[in-house]
Amino acid sequence: MHPIAVIDFETTGLSPSMGDRATEIAIVLLEGTRVVARFQSLMNAGVRISRFIEDYTGISNEMVRAAPPAAEVMGQAARFVQDAPLVAHNASFDQRFWAAELGRLGEDAKTDHSFACTMLLSRRLYPQAGSYRLGSLAAFHSLPSAGRAHRAMADAEVAAALLSRIQGDIRREYEVDDAPHGLLMKLQRCQRKALPKAIQGYFQALREQ
Repeated sequence: MHPIAVIDFETTGLSPSMGDRATEIAIVLLEGTRVVARFQSLMNAGVRISRFIEDYTGISNEMVRAAPPAAEVMGQAARFVQDAPLVAHNASFDQRFWAAELGRLGEDAKTDHSFACTMLLSRRLYPQAGSYRLGSLAAFHSLPSAGRAHRAMADAEVAAALLSRIQGDIRREYEVDDAPHGLLMKLQRCQRKALPKAIQGYFQALREQ
């Protein structure tokens, strides 16, 4: 079974294009529903954290000053993930920082930046959920808390539990044996009413390969 890497960043702001940098990364490696490894580290990117972000995440300027350099941490993170497919909640956010921080390491750090998104998948699968924030979905599914929200490992753990729930629901509702990363990527791009056809098409294409 191929592992999947569930990633969460804490950052100084919303976008690396605005000069924002990562302050913490956590990765939960899943094989099926089983957590097989974890990686977490604060990182020092040499930028100031605003008081608002300090209060929001609990990560202070003092904490990151004592942390390893961002380049060192991201190199370790890339080696930890290796070729595992990537998942995050509100993945467009984490995908931007994953690509930007790895991009600072040069050509040798290039990797596939395709993320499956548990938020987009939840919008397709759970129209009754109301809110698609990670904490709201955790409450909707009665997932266990993993610690303070807006710290990377706590959020990555909850996102991993949500991913396992999504995959299990896809298997049960659509009577398929597996819900691999490639299928998740396909489903997050289609409308809810198109899910059965998309699932059928995905496995038909696999059989024809």
